[in-house]
Order: sequence, then structure tokens, then C-alpha cells
Amino acid sequence: LDEGGAVMIAIIDYGVGNLFSLQSSFAAIGEEAVVTSDSDVIAKADRLILPGVGAFEDAAKKLRESGLADLVREMAMLGKPLLGICLGMQLLLERSYEYGVHEGLGLIPGEVKPIAPLIGEGLKIPQIGWNALHFPEGREKSPLFKNTPEGAHVYFVHSYSAQNCEESVLATTEYGAELTACAGKGNVFGCQFHPEKSGHVGLNLLRGFMEV
Repeated sequence: LDEGGAVMIAIIDYGVGNLFSLQSSFAAIGEEAVVTSDSDVIAKADRLILPGVGAFEDAAKKLRESGLADLVREMAMLGKPLLGICLGMQLLLERSYEYGVHEGLGLIPGEVKPIAPLIGEGLKIPQIGWNALHFPEGREKSPLFKNTPEGAHVYFVHSYSAQNCEESVLATTEYGAELTACAGKGNVFGCQFHPEKSGHVGLNLLRGFMEV
């Protein structure tokens, strides 16, 4: 908490992606988020957002070279709520098979693999557009989705997904196959979709994140 008692959210800027739409989404729910690459600011924040678009290898390298990979891991281990979005979500997993094999942060068990072999012929890759969220049956819904009903639609842009992560799956989406839409472990969450592009459903997810 800062001096005014407000919760401080740090959107981690390590050189990939447009982070200001995310900042605007937090503003829309009355929360102040700072876009920062400053390790002191990130260490002091109450909640962390790890965004990302583009290729896994490039993003993982930038995160490591900025010195922020170890810091993010450390903050997560201390119990700080962390939300990875799109490529940021994939970086939270153990490894990626996008153009080679690349190590992730290992905060959520699982691997990043192409969706093409899963979805079969006839569907476009990347998956782009709105798709429904489904919550695993027989499992308590994550507090992240406390404001999100079954079947709510969110916006995806991806060719890869989290796989071999059954224990960590918090939500799925149907696109020729059941794909991981959100995964998490403890205080660490990852969304394959873009909350900041998902209208009121996305804002409700960010509200849920503020309460975990």
C-alpha cells in the first residue's frame, strides 16, 4: 500500500507489448497501475502484472536480461499476487516449444505447445477473436473468476497454449479442442486471453484479481 492507502499495481515493462491499454483497464475499475521497469517499484508493488506479445524466446530473453525474471520469481515466491497475460502467461510455465525449447519461470506447472496438432484441420491459426470461458467441473471456481459467469466471452490471439497442466487449469475454451484459457497456482495466475480487450468481462476479471 502506498502512503494514501491505495493498492499499488505494477505492470512490468520489459520491452514487449502495448501496456497502456492495460493501465487504462485498471483505471476503468478505479485502480491505479504504473507501467514500470524499475525493480524497486516492482518490489514495492502489492500486485504484479506480467504482459507480453510476440515470440516466447525473445520475451524470455528480454525478461532475463533486464534482471526482472529473478525478481518476478522472487516476488511470486513471497506470495505477491501475479497475473500473466497472453505471452506473459506462457512465461509463467516451465518451458515453451515455440521454435526450439526455451525455459520459462516455472511458477505454474506445464508447457507451452502449438495448438495446431490439437485443433485439427479447418480452423484458423492463430485463434483470433471472442470465445467462451468454461470452468472445470467438480473444482472450486478460482476467486479470479468470482465475477465471471460460465460461458462469458473473452478475446484471444494465440497459436500456442498451456498444455500438460491439468492440475493448474482454472478455465478452458473450446476451439476445435479444449484449450487452456487460464491457469494458476497459489497466488500466480495466467490468462491466455486479453482482459484489456475483453470489455466488461475482462474488467470483471481484473476486479477479481484485485481481491485475491
